[in-house]
Amino acid sequence: MDVFKDYSYYYNAFYRDKDYGAEAKQVDLLLKKYGEKIERVINFGCGTGKHDVELCAMGYCCTGIDMSETMIGIAEENARREKLKIDFSVADVRDYEPREKYDAVISLFHVMSYQNDNEDILAAFRSARKALRREGLFLFDVWYGPGVLSDKPTVRVKEVEDERYRLVRIARPVMYDHRDVVDVCYEVLAINKETGGTEMLQEVHSMRYFFRPEVEFYLRASGFELVEHLDCNTLGATDYDSWTCYFVARAV
Repeated sequence: MDVFKDYSYYYNAFYRDKDYGAEAKQVDLLLKKYGEKIERVINFGCGTGKHDVELCAMGYCCTGIDMSETMIGIAEENARREKLKIDFSVADVRDYEPREKYDAVISLFHVMSYQNDNEDILAAFRSARKALRREGLFLFDVWYGPGVLSDKPTVRVKEVEDERYRLVRIARPVMYDHRDVVDVCYEVLAINKETGGTEMLQEVHSMRYFFRPEVEFYLRASGFELVEHLDCNTLGATDYDSWTCYFVARAV
């Protein structure tokens, strides 16, 4: 099921304040710190391709996959607009069959947290391993369990505007302790600025939060060794205030 089937239309409006350039610089720093000769990078769950555009402009040879056709269409348009050559295609990270080997697999914006079941995360990790050369890097971010449980999700409201709509998004969380999953129930009210007409969208994004020991176990079972995990905001050690973190693994 394509969870972004409707939501993708409004994706850019809600995340236009997201600093893709700064995040790409973090990725660049981590790839250089923990890897060697990282040139060819594939992005698992590339979304609208904005990280890929930034990384390509830095000199990386980029490929991106996403299960949403709408997202891939936007990504291709973003690359064309910047006159960059990036290979985007529609694929599921859990069963992707790479045609070549890469120096690094990256997966950002908590794509791995969308893998709710143990089988899903193992499948995604094994796909990443198949895509990598030996000693290639796997860099991904997730919701981090200690931070999520210390500062539990709450109802949030966000309002933005684009050229056509005024958009109001309400996010209501429902937590499932026995699955380590949070259902983020989105309601998006889109008000057409020209006609005054309204449209309501409803989406549920199920997000799993992870702890280091389980991630290390899944990585080892998939052909990786865990190198490091870091707070996404500080790039320092994680603690109970870390809501998200990067994991860095090396293919063995």
